[in-house]
Amino acid sequence: MNAVEFIKEEVLVAVIREATPQTIVPIANALYEGGVKVIEITAETPKFTRLIEVAREELDGRVLTGAGTVLDPETARAAIMAGSEFIVSPSFNPETVRMTKRYGIPSIPGALTPTEILNAYELGADMIKVFPANTFGPGYVKNIHGPFPTIPLMVTGGINMDNIEEYIEAGALAVGLGSNLVNPKQLHSEEDFQRLTQKAREYARIVQKVKAVRTI
Repeated sequence: MNAVEFIKEEVLVAVIREATPQTIVPIANALYEGGVKVIEITAETPKFTRLIEVAREELDGRVLTGAGTVLDPETARAAIMAGSEFIVSPSFNPETVRMTKRYGIPSIPGALTPTEILNAYELGADMIKVFPANTFGPGYVKNIHGPFPTIPLMVTGGINMDNIEEYIEAGALAVGLGSNLVNPKQLHSEEDFQRLTQKAREYARIVQKVKAVRTI
């Protein structure tokens, strides 16, 4: 199973900002125990390439590790050289998509309008991140999915336990969860990491419920 198919299968992508080489593995392990197996380490985090390296080295393939907030092809290449298994951007930069595809790594650029979404997909993007999703809500995702049923959509921005089910039902195949799931600055004790695992488990339970309804 390639990275994109794995993301579609798992649905949940934990967007991790401001972790450190010391905290990234405990965070990823806590998420994994709760059922979240895809992490996105954002590029504005200091030493983010080192975080990717540590995650790939220490997690033994249990977690799919990608880079997020990738704004340019140079950053994409640096992330890929560090071991990133997919590249996510908040916007659509054709050169970033080309660089990512040059190395055979899935590209997930951000887009919002129908034109942006179609242009990014036709250029070779493997999935489109509808961002910021909460600006227009699940109804917008459903409307986009109508004319573009074959374009895989991820939603990021303002997703929480109260609305995640609506986004998935509207056609989102993946969901990026940032501070509503994990905030490294709030993780100090064993109890904090246990709460993170529990929160991840609750999100995973919602996803499994929606997927079960789909298969009935």
